[in-house]
Amino acid sequence: MSLGPSSFLAKRGRNRCYESEVIRKSDIAALLDIMRRLRDPNGGCPWDIEQSFETIAPYTIEEAYEVAGAIEDKDWSGLKEELGDLLLQVVYHARMAEERKLFDFHDVVDAISAKMIARHPHVFGDAKVENAEAQTVAWEEIKRRERAAKPAAGLLDDVTRALPALARAEKLQKRMASVGFDWDSPERVLDKITEEAGEIAEARAAGASHAEIEGEVGDLLFVVANLARHLKVDPEAALRVTNAKVVSRFKWIEAALEKQGRSPTGATLEEMEALWQEAKTKAKPAP
Repeated sequence: MSLGPSSFLAKRGRNRCYESEVIRKSDIAALLDIMRRLRDPNGGCPWDIEQSFETIAPYTIEEAYEVAGAIEDKDWSGLKEELGDLLLQVVYHARMAEERKLFDFHDVVDAISAKMIARHPHVFGDAKVENAEAQTVAWEEIKRRERAAKPAAGLLDDVTRALPALARAEKLQKRMASVGFDWDSPERVLDKITEEAGEIAEARAAGASHAEIEGEVGDLLFVVANLARHLKVDPEAALRVTNAKVVSRFKWIEAALEKQGRSPTGATLEEMEALWQEAKTKAKPAP
């Protein structure tokens, strides 16, 4: 749990900023009123009052990851709490926008409602789609038309830079593929991976600078993300699975060494490699 605004209140004590009230209403109006009071210059919470879009944005990203983590752990009780934390982030940004007379929470709801209706003509209109794959194609076409209706901009301009680099790479590739700039098979991408790996070896052998090596590694990662897209694999999800697998196996190594009265710092690489190979068949997968 992060120290975003909602958990700030929970972890630092609800009476720190204002006298807590028992609110039994479950509609959004209660949460909107809480945020209004927290941001009120007359009697609100000093911490909340001094926040801005820029200072709250990192909490918003963190809370989205907390939601993903709860889902990955199948922590359904935790998911309820994390979704609340994420909802609070939306309310927080909307409140700050309202204070600047930009828009309010109801405008946010209206905008997303209109977008969902427009992008689902097979539900709210007369259009027909055969299956989920056809709907994905139709969705991308609707988004393409929406972009075309906006002031002139490049194809990649609205792929947000705030995304994790791997996820952004996949989105950039999908966008370029939509106009035909793409390899025609996974095999071609695999060939490119071999080429990019070779370029890293060549750069090292030539005494390339750290910045040049970094660029070559970035090229390789970009192509790996493209391979995942061609194979219909979510690269972020795949890497999370591997991370969990590595954690599970290393914990098995630690436990095996502990039975011998030892720790990884006192084991050789060869010993840990042997235990790693054992762990591949004996360690239980991480939840």
